[in-house]
Amino acid sequence: MRGWTTKIHLVAADARTAVVFSLSPGQAGDAPEGRKFLKTLENKGFSDTHVIMDKAYEEDETRQLVLDLGMIPVVPPKANRVSPWEYDVEIYKKRNEVERLFRRLKSFRRIFSRFDKLDIVFRFFIHFTLVVDHLISVNRHWGFVGLNAQPIDL
Repeated sequence: MRGWTTKIHLVAADARTAVVFSLSPGQAGDAPEGRKFLKTLENKGFSDTHVIMDKAYEEDETRQLVLDLGMIPVVPPKANRVSPWEYDVEIYKKRNEVERLFRRLKSFRRIFSRFDKLDIVFRFFIHFTLVVDHLISVNRHWGFVGLNAQPIDL
């Protein structure tokens, strides 16, 4: 899985918390990779959880897998679907939180340009980036609880 087209598949709890991620080759389809990824979440305490997915994951097989795992799929049908289904539009709006997490990940040059030849090194930098992003968010939150910085005269 080398190259600039490597895809990152990610499960996120919110805009700042990645639960788990995986890599796939750029030429691989999203839905088959997503199904492999979803199977790893079986019996991990995610039952009755909404799974908000991109339209790339809207295949019947993927939605059925989510249901079989005891989770609730939230994905809009593609426009050319013969028999579209209902989905919770308000919950689906939260998908942008995951998109924002990806945007922050890709703001790190080493992630968006994939300089690393080895997957293990690339995975490390994704983990590192997630930690840095979390530390930045914690630092920002501390700035709003009344801490005050004053210049020190030496």
